[in-house]
Amino acid sequence: MTTPDDPNRSNSGNKRFRSATIREGTIRATTRSFLHALGQDDEDIARPHVGVFHTGGEMSPCNLNLREQAQHAKTGIYAGGGTPHECPVVSISDGLTMAHSGMRFSLISRELIADSVEASTRGHQWDGIFAIGACDKNLPGLMMGMVRCNVPSVFVHGGSALPGQMPGPDGQDLNVVDTYETIGKVLAGTATHDELDAMSRACLPTAGACAGQFTANTMGMVSEALGLAPIGSSMVPAVFSERAPLMRRAAKTLMKAVLGDGPLPRDIVTRKALENACAIVSATGGSTNAALHLPAIAHEAGIKFHLDDVAEIFARTPLIADLRPGGRYLARDVFYIGGAGVILRTLLEQGFLHGDALTFTGRTMAEELAGALAPDGRVVREAGNPITRDGGLAVLKGNLCPDGALLKTAGLKGLVFRGPARVFNSEEEAQTAVQNRSYEAGDVIVIRNEGPKGSPGMREMLGITALLYGQGMGDKVALLTDGRFSGATRGLCIGYAGPEAADGGPIAALRDGDMVSIDARAEARSITVDLAAEEIAARLAGREVNAGVARGGLLEKYALTVRPAHQGAVTHSGAVTWLRDES
Repeated sequence: MTTPDDPNRSNSGNKRFRSATIREGTIRATTRSFLHALGQDDEDIARPHVGVFHTGGEMSPCNLNLREQAQHAKTGIYAGGGTPHECPVVSISDGLTMAHSGMRFSLISRELIADSVEASTRGHQWDGIFAIGACDKNLPGLMMGMVRCNVPSVFVHGGSALPGQMPGPDGQDLNVVDTYETIGKVLAGTATHDELDAMSRACLPTAGACAGQFTANTMGMVSEALGLAPIGSSMVPAVFSERAPLMRRAAKTLMKAVLGDGPLPRDIVTRKALENACAIVSATGGSTNAALHLPAIAHEAGIKFHLDDVAEIFARTPLIADLRPGGRYLARDVFYIGGAGVILRTLLEQGFLHGDALTFTGRTMAEELAGALAPDGRVVREAGNPITRDGGLAVLKGNLCPDGALLKTAGLKGLVFRGPARVFNSEEEAQTAVQNRSYEAGDVIVIRNEGPKGSPGMREMLGITALLYGQGMGDKVALLTDGRFSGATRGLCIGYAGPEAADGGPIAALRDGDMVSIDARAEARSITVDLAAEEIAARLAGREVNAGVARGGLLEKYALTVRPAHQGAVTHSGAVTWLRDES
């Protein structure tokens, strides 16, 4: 909450808004000219000013209707006593960058978005933030910016796309991952190009984020669990008319915080809130990328919350939601049974959630969940009758990944695997080999030099994992990388291996044929290679260090500043405060 020496309080005790800096006094006459030129009158200028940040545009269907949704947020802000300022920010589509060099800019865009929120909010002295995102990196990026700026804020996920259906009587729901896997079937000779073309046209029929419990929808649920978003907001499909009043209601609640003394993002994002967020990821078999984004959000709040902390919550939280890619249902199905609040309420009642954590409304999580519905028993089970008792994700450690590596266990047929390493030094090398079937059942396919620093940018490998499944080999091989996986990835795919190869991690010492053992069972959670510590050290000492290419531009700046994956791949110290003269 605001403190007694808050620079936004006048000596009389009446609230003085940050935006007074840009509008009050003789010296600000030209600033007022700019506000008048925006169509504001004296009354509008005297109100608190709120930035409406969104990633709307034609970069992907995820972002396609976000500007339209932002207009409803602006209406709610004005109705609630504020003056809104629309602030579009960049978004990079994972769908359009998949399986080529453009993917290097996906994770980097998270930092660009957070930096953009900070630059606009601090530069223009906005009094509050309303943020809307609906693609993998823009959800955490916007939340990071909110926490960094620490002004009254609300986040709303822009919603998922509706699933598609192939023509015919079967009526099976489709999403974009079905198309990825059909590519593998074409390469394996078990599907035709015509079938692939029909699938690609049918799988994504509307605006919105990919329909399964992939990264965007996972982080949408996370926004609710953190307390930064309205309960029930994240699973409303992007094209449903219900989104308009949802945006207006959220904006009016935000204005109560702006005008009054509501909680700030760093009051909300506490260790308890972060544990709640981890719990909903585990309970839904959510995206492994959450284990990268939650430490980054914590970093903005000045909280050390790394992969080990995430692992502890994953291990103790049961999997209760039967969601794709490991399960059967989609975001639309969660909406129809009552939204993410159903999952949160179930976790709360069974002791897996901190009910006293604060939300952006000023009420506790328990208070916000009082009206949530009970599980339907199909899409979401009771926590006392889970799908599995130890959650849908696991962090593995051992002499191959001392800092940890991450595996989505939801939907896996087996949790133990042992096989020879088949080592590739880039995603391109591995993709060529997979396309040509230059691997064997039983192999552990290793893709290295794809970490945050080494790539740079930490590319995700959905293209390769989908090809493996399409070829019928998804459960016959394992895959290990210091890069990322998509939330849509399934199979024995282990990513985020740390330390990464570029930092001299043991993954850099692997050679073809080295025997790798993976045990994801709760009592083990291990990944090891049959090499003595001395042999690993000798290989690392003797390896040729890739000096990399002087890339210039954004990739070069990122590689010079990025921190390890288990710390969230963040790019600054976390010591962000408003200065006294910025009031």
